[in-house]
Amino acid sequence: MKRLSPVLAAVLAGALVAPVPAFAHIGPHAGLGSTASFAAGIAHPLSGLDHIAVMVAVGLWAALKGGRALWLWPVTFVGVMLVGGALGMAHVAIPFVEPGILASVVALGLLVALAVDLPVAVGAAIVGVFAVFHGHAHGSEVAENIGGIEYMAGFAVATATLHMTGIAFALAASRAQLRPAIRVAGALCVAVGAGLIGGVI
Repeated sequence: MKRLSPVLAAVLAGALVAPVPAFAHIGPHAGLGSTASFAAGIAHPLSGLDHIAVMVAVGLWAALKGGRALWLWPVTFVGVMLVGGALGMAHVAIPFVEPGILASVVALGLLVALAVDLPVAVGAAIVGVFAVFHGHAHGSEVAENIGGIEYMAGFAVATATLHMTGIAFALAASRAQLRPAIRVAGALCVAVGAGLIGGVI
């Protein structure tokens, strides 16, 4: 894996601060419906390209890094996402949630596509920051009259499954001597993010 270059650092920083339109929520899962059940929680991350791309990208990047990152980065994402979900349910405002979600698609895709090698703790911090935004978006959609515990458990399971999908793909590609396919998958995540930002997806 490559070390983070100053140019890439500038690109990632730009993705975080780039102006984007405000959305009630991104992607085709907006207005998904009931958030009162485990099944609804499972469905929510699977119904939006933004969530799918980011969660798969975390798994891809963790597999590229290997070692402790293979489990620590996905666990960090799920754990911090649940904290963000609780903040959303409690109506605690977090700035730049939607831009943060869009930035996460591009940034994590770039980290995979360029095979950026960062210390495990730094990688965990990056996925944790982005997880807050995704969790808050999930939690803020929980209906006022329910606790949301089943819903949160559902989206945690779906998120972990998407992480494992990314890990499984990356490990299979590595075993088959097709490691560049992992980076291609990262580039596809970047394309998804760019499409969402540009409003063409």
